[in-house]
This record gives sequence, C-alpha cells and structure tokens, in this order.
Amino acid sequence: MAHERNEKLSTLVLRGSFWVFCLRLAARSLTVVKLIIIARILAPGEYGIMGIALLVMATLETFSQTGFQHALLQKKNGVAGYLDTVWTSTIVRGVLLFLVLYLAAPLAASFFGTTGAAAVIRVAGISILLKSVVNVGVVYFQKELRFDRQFAYRLSGLLADFAVSVAVILTLRNVWALVFGLLAGDLASIIASYAVHPYRPRPRLDTKRLADLFGFGKWIFGSSILVFLITQGDDIFVGRLLGATALGLYQMAYRISNIPATEFSHLLSTVTYPAYSKLQDNLPKLGEAYCRVLGVTLLAALPVAGLILILAPEFTGVFLGGKWLSAIPLMQVLALFGLMRAIGATTGVVFMAVGKPGIRTRIQAAQLVLLAVIIYPLTMRWGLTGTSIAVTIDALVFNLVAVNRVFSLLRARSGDVWRTFLFSLLSTVVSAALVLLLKRHVLTTPNVRHFLALAASGVCCYLIMVYITDSLFHYIDGRYIRERLFAPGSGRNE
Repeated sequence: MAHERNEKLSTLVLRGSFWVFCLRLAARSLTVVKLIIIARILAPGEYGIMGIALLVMATLETFSQTGFQHALLQKKNGVAGYLDTVWTSTIVRGVLLFLVLYLAAPLAASFFGTTGAAAVIRVAGISILLKSVVNVGVVYFQKELRFDRQFAYRLSGLLADFAVSVAVILTLRNVWALVFGLLAGDLASIIASYAVHPYRPRPRLDTKRLADLFGFGKWIFGSSILVFLITQGDDIFVGRLLGATALGLYQMAYRISNIPATEFSHLLSTVTYPAYSKLQDNLPKLGEAYCRVLGVTLLAALPVAGLILILAPEFTGVFLGGKWLSAIPLMQVLALFGLMRAIGATTGVVFMAVGKPGIRTRIQAAQLVLLAVIIYPLTMRWGLTGTSIAVTIDALVFNLVAVNRVFSLLRARSGDVWRTFLFSLLSTVVSAALVLLLKRHVLTTPNVRHFLALAASGVCCYLIMVYITDSLFHYIDGRYIRERLFAPGSGRNE
C-alpha cells in the first residue's frame, strides 16, 4: 500500500508539474511580449516609476506577511475549519495595508526622489484590496495537487492583465498602462476564483485557529522579510542611490534574465511543497524525490542561463531598442544569478515541508548580511554592473550552502546530482560555443530571424548533446518521467 501511495504521489507531482509548467509558460510568454511592447514605448525612467510603486507595495505586504497560506498547505489534517478565518484576516490586513499605502505614498515617492510616483502608488495600491478577497478555497488546488484546475483560474488574470496593459500602452503611451493592467488582472482572478471552486467563505475570526496558524506562520513571516530584503533590497538601494532611470534599467535586465529562473522557482514551490509535505515522515523517499527535482532543475536551468549570457546583446538590440543597451552587461551577470536562484528554489520548500522553516530563515539572515556588506562598494566601483555582481556572489554562496544543508538533513546521496550537473554543463558549453561561432561568422545581422535561428540552434545542440551523453552514461531517469506523466490511467481517479 505504501508503495502504491508513493507511486500515485509521483504521478500527481509530475502531472501537476505539467500543468504548472503550462501556466508559467503562458504567463512568461505574455510577460515577455508585454515587456517588449512596453520597452519600445516607455523610457527607462517611466518604467522605473512603476517599479517604485511595486516596491512600496511589496514592502508593506512583506512586513505584514502572515504565512497562513503556507501553514494550510503544510497541515496533514483537514483545513476546512481554518478557511473562513484565513479569508477574513486577509481582508482585514488588505484594508489596513491600503490605507497605510495611500497615506504614505507622498513620503515613499519623496524617498526615491520621484514625486510623480505618488499617484501611481495610490492607484496601484488598490491591487492589495483586490487580492485580499480572492476565494480562499483555491488552496485546495495546491493541497490536492489539482493544478489543472488552478490553470484556468490563474490564466484568466494573466490574459486580462496582458490585454489591458497592451491596449492602454498603445493608446495612452505612459506608465498607467501597467497600473490598469495590474488591476484588471487582479479583478479577473477574483471572478475566476469563485467560478472554479465551490467554496464560499464567510466572515469569521477564530482566535485559537489564528494562534495555531501563526505558530508555523511566524517563521514564514521572518523568512518573507529576509527574502524581500535579499531580492528587493537591491532595487531599493538602486532606486534610492541612483534614481528611477537606473532602477528601470536594472529591473528590466533583472526580469528578462531571471524569467526562466523565476518560472522554475514558482513551478517547484507550487508543485513540490504539498508533495514534500506528504512525504515528511519518510525522509529516504523525500531525499530521492529532492534529488530528482534538483537534477531536472539543472538540466533545464543551465542552458537557459548560457543562452541569456550569449544572446543578451542581440535580444536587447532587436527587441527592446537602443535606449536599453546599457542593460546588456546587467543581463549577462544576472543570468548567472538566475541560475543560482533556480537551484536555491529547490531547498526552501524542503525545509518548510519537514516543519523546519527556521533553517531556511537562518541561512537567509546570513545571506542578507553578506549582501549588505558587499553591495555598496561594488556599486560604487562598477555602477549597476557592480550591483548585479553583488547579488550574484551572494546567491552563489548561500544557495550552495542551502543545497548542502538539504542533503545533510535528508541524508541523500549527491552523486547522481553531480553527474547531472557535469554533463549538463558540458552540453551547455558546447551549445554556447556553437552559438558564438554562428553569430560571429554566419548569422551576423542583428534581426529577429537571425536571433531566433541562433536561439533554436543553441537549444537543438543542447538537446542533442544531452541525448548523446545520456545514451553513454545514463544519468537521466527519462523512462520514469515518461511513464508517470503519460502512462494510461494516470489521471484523476488513480
């Protein structure tokens, strides 16, 4: 029976990964197209104003994080009795945050030296109110690994955001396109959340249940603050020290170079956290699952980082335009940062799933200390490139520390993971060499057709190299993945 349960869980995880991947692929495809259109119309300074608004919102949301959503996912027993309390407390929190944001908007705009950002901050803050009333019942999609249903719910918001942002940017040609798109996406998500799940929350506050959730959520609160300071502290630093234009350049480079890593992070945390939670009492099986996840991450993240590093000049020149050329070296450095983020994304969910989020929090605290020490001198020495180098060094050191801690905690064997890394790195280097050769001697004209040909050549070369090396050394469990994902009868009623 235990073996059958583990097999069923593996199937659900892999099928869930497929749906989450489809969602994230759709999301990032729409995001990239939207970013390209916006970059062609907006100047870096205007883009930076929206970045300031999002930073202020993220600051308030992070420093009032409850961690209740993670606590619901981590609980092995039923959570129905907690849902109304979570929903009600989320709405109360949303109203309070919006009021604080509205009143503090002028001060925040003044802090960044961009007074025109106050109105944008206030209107964008409505997003906090909208997100707070989403149907809490959608937590079951993650808890039960029913990501096919979550796909429909999330896709509606993405499409609304894209459609409104593009329509308004082509009409008004200013930063308000991003604000209206954000709000349209949130509104569509609210409607969809009640359409796809039958649960109907009611106002209720149970103090005992709140205390129970906070017992786990307090670590998530601490971790969320640290993650925010680590991932957004560089944006605050750049915006405050160098201004909105520099922030716009930095954020555009960050988002383009980190899109693949961000998608791996979301996919892994969304799918593996509830799955790992089900295995928290079986550390050998959890260690085996973690090694598989880390191996797949390396296989996918390494070539993406390599392509971004090699093709950043062509992508910027062809798609973003001349006013964004200063972002090229930032993208190249941050591609390595993105790789480390993808690797690090495999660790946090393990610590939470086994009920030890404090390990993650302590690692992040040390990571924040190092970043605070090195970011200023490196930025003063090399400008925005120095900022990029600082966050990359910081991620390299502590994501590797986190991976090592997971292996120690689960007593997992790292030999297969190292083999996957080495062969993936070899395949990436060969593919990058081919792309460099082609762009210097064959596909030399900077246009869309040549860029796509270069990218396709790199991907094809990588896949061929992986096939050859795996045929010789058998380091990919491809048969296992194919059987679990595509086997007949592997659907809902297994």
